[in-house]
Amino acid sequence: MIIQAFLRWVETARTGERTRAASALGRAYVDAQMNGLDRRAAEMAMTFLLDDPSPKVRRALADALCGCSSVPRGIILGLAEDQPEIAYVVISRSPVLSDEDLVDLAARGTLETRALIAARSFVSRAVCAAIAEIGGEEEILILLENAGANLSRRSLKRIAERLGCFAAVRDLLLARPDLPSDARHALVEEVGAALAAFGLVQMAIGEARVQRITREACDIAAVGMAGTLAVEELPGLVVHLRETGRLTPAFLLHVLVTGRAEFFSAAIVDLSGVCEKRVRSILSGGRVHSIRALFESAGLGHDVSETFAAAVLLWRQDTSAGNDSTASVSTALLARLRNERPSAINTAMIDLLERLSFAEERQSARNYAELAARQAA
Repeated sequence: MIIQAFLRWVETARTGERTRAASALGRAYVDAQMNGLDRRAAEMAMTFLLDDPSPKVRRALADALCGCSSVPRGIILGLAEDQPEIAYVVISRSPVLSDEDLVDLAARGTLETRALIAARSFVSRAVCAAIAEIGGEEEILILLENAGANLSRRSLKRIAERLGCFAAVRDLLLARPDLPSDARHALVEEVGAALAAFGLVQMAIGEARVQRITREACDIAAVGMAGTLAVEELPGLVVHLRETGRLTPAFLLHVLVTGRAEFFSAAIVDLSGVCEKRVRSILSGGRVHSIRALFESAGLGHDVSETFAAAVLLWRQDTSAGNDSTASVSTALLARLRNERPSAINTAMIDLLERLSFAEERQSARNYAELAARQAA
């Protein structure tokens, strides 16, 4: 009877009175201060208030109900589809909205709607995937900064593909340990491309040198990734590098002389089509002719395969002796190449190995300086 009287009264009450009444009704419902019959009647009254001509009344109802998990879904959806200042209250907080509801709202809604969904205290993988697919820079930044967003590796990769050109998005992605390796390398490439396109840099050191430096930096970054990834992640990075044209003989030699054995094996498996067990067996204990045949099946030329086979044998020797393989393999290989008949391939490999050797020396100097600074402190 109370609810019936309330409905009759609402028809003639002023806006301020209806607003206070809607708030009181919503709070009473949330606090469960009703028996079963009154509760059903209250739901009917709240449904009736969804059509109130004043947005203040509907906003008061949304404020009262937005945090309650037992409100009928129809009421919450009605408020979620109201004008923005009402809808946003419900979209940002209501636990009643399902993943399907949120995905639908993200697809049909505005930038602000997606931003509110991205900022919810918990965002499921399905909802994250929807926003990753259609969201703009602002929504994606909110999603990446939200500790409650359950972003899958696939969603992170999709964000990198779509919005990796934005520095703020790129920085947040690169700071995540769960970013897939292929996406991480693609973002490093984006950084290199942005640097190479910067007019002041081109004027200072020349376009050709910028291109070479950025390519080398990207290769060094990829080699660094190869040394830190779990074994099961290596094939994905290999495929990415092959598809982007980065899996060159020079890059493979860089990987080999720096001791990234697991990655090098994964690369040869991918390029040759030989099974992993066989590749590992040849690289770890095969004779020189078997090693060269394996490399040639991976697409390396006859002259190149000879150098790679020599590097493998040197690396084996130094690994067994417990030496610093990177420095000693590079040095020994350089001496071998300098004693051979000059050729374009040998010249290119000598240049690469010299640059790697110099880079190692600079890194050793930096490490020494850091150690000295810590000891002095």
